Amino acid sequence: MTDTQIFEPDGRAIPFVDEGDGPVKLVLIQEHGLAADVLGVVSHYLAEEAGFHVLRIGHRADGADASFDERVADALAVIDHAGLQETWIGGHGFGGTVARALVEAHPDRANGLLLLGVEGTDIPVPPAIPVLIIQGTEDSMTPAANAERLQSTVPDRSSIKTIAGDHLFPMTHPIETAVVIEEYLDWD
Repeated sequence: MTDTQIFEPDGRAIPFVDEGDGPVKLVLIQEHGLAADVLGVVSHYLAEEAGFHVLRIGHRADGADASFDERVADALAVIDHAGLQETWIGGHGFGGTVARALVEAHPDRANGLLLLGVEGTDIPVPPAIPVLIIQGTEDSMTPAANAERLQSTVPDRSSIKTIAGDHLFPMTHPIETAVVIEEYLDWD
């Protein structure tokens, strides 16, 4: 696995992992409050086996409580630091909500939106942005109803795929999760 680095814009300590150098670019934003490696196996598989360039972003390393807008700004700062211009942007749970807000604010930076479990927020998806939703079949933290509600707002450019498991399906079923992402994003 690739080592975690810390990016410190304006004194903020934001952990990230940047691996792979393939033509498909993907940003994954970590769920808040979970171990930093929850998306590690998914990310590593996509970089090593699928040939993607994956940038995995965590939340402030110092444990500082940041506002939602600050979390969006942190993710954008790391994306800029890594030099990514057009990329799929996604995340797990709350990380997906941060990704949705980032894509809404900067649709020109996104090739698409990838959500691993969808929180029940009303952040609209900008026009022409495709959405891949991966949902755990037993996820009670981000239930399937949230994914279905989001899909109903952009039915012509969204897909829902399911994986057995609860909210931690990216950790308990990382290869299955990565394969779904690989198969869907490989057309991009």
